[in-house]
Amino acid sequence: MKKLILLSLLLILASCYNAEHNCKDFKTGKFKFEHEVDGVKKVTLFERNDSIEIETFEGKTDTASVRWVNDCEYILKKLHPKNMSEEKSIGMKILTTSGNSYTFEFGIIGSDQKQKGTVTKLGEL
Repeated sequence: MKKLILLSLLLILASCYNAEHNCKDFKTGKFKFEHEVDGVKKVTLFERNDSIEIETFEGKTDTASVRWVNDCEYILKKLHPKNMSEEKSIGMKILTTSGNSYTFEFGIIGSDQKQKGTVTKLGEL
């Protein structure tokens, strides 16, 4: 009986927590993604509209098509891949949103390996 009460209480508490998902607010705009590579902070800046994403990383600019699967998921495909690995599409999934930022998960389509990151919206286009 105690286990049933505890389980019910846990379910009630879990149902009260609802992660924010205002994904539509992040479909277009100017963004910044900060991440660490071998202990060094790297910054990627990008602009995205409904169908194109233009990314600048370490002085190099690249363009990818954007195909929205639903309000919180989209697929990126580089328009001018330079090698075989760049030809693979990347699945992006917005997990939570908060104010002007969102946490997302990404990985090559068909691969089980996923990474997470946080993006900050800098403004509108």
